[in-house]
Amino acid sequence: MRVVGVSGSHRRDANTRIMVERVLEACKKAGLETELITLADRKIGYCTNCDYCKTNYGCSIKDDVWSILTAMEKADAIVIGSPTYFGGISGRLRSLFDRTLPLRRNGMKLSAKIGAALATGGSRNGGQEYVISDIHRWMLIQEMTVVGDKTTAHFGGICNSRNPGDVLNDEIGLKTVDNTAQRIIETLKQKKASSSCSGPPKTSPSNHQGR
Repeated sequence: MRVVGVSGSHRRDANTRIMVERVLEACKKAGLETELITLADRKIGYCTNCDYCKTNYGCSIKDDVWSILTAMEKADAIVIGSPTYFGGISGRLRSLFDRTLPLRRNGMKLSAKIGAALATGGSRNGGQEYVISDIHRWMLIQEMTVVGDKTTAHFGGICNSRNPGDVLNDEIGLKTVDNTAQRIIETLKQKKASSSCSGPPKTSPSNHQGR
């Protein structure tokens, strides 16, 4: 099974990326395939509401977004992280969310995939839960199965960091990140077990009487 992680920060060396990589590393150790996508490395244009994706499975804008959408479609689970900008997700991540419309319009490509969210901010109560909420709302609109973290009873991985690398000093926050990773792993294993137990559809015995 495959887990795709998206770092929604504008910075390549972001604390957000560290959080996403931490989740992916835990998933990799659990035997899952992983892929990291850093939006700081990608060209992402704005959705122009051109409606191209109403009649085509694609996008009229030629940039790096389609490769991201393809990775999302192939994933069994998607974890998305963002820094906190004025109490919400980064503009780069917002633009990506808008551009995922083709996935919804063309057969709900992300439906039933596992989704989890991570957020970091400059203070302990810096709006990270609003960031998590933004990400969860997008996932719910895509009909994904949203999971939070485990035992710490929060909504996902939430850290406090201001300067590059600060997140590594936030032991409390990193625990929620680790617990989110475990929740993803457990949910995927449950999903796989359920799928393997499902045999071919049963057919009702015929009540046709021979002559």
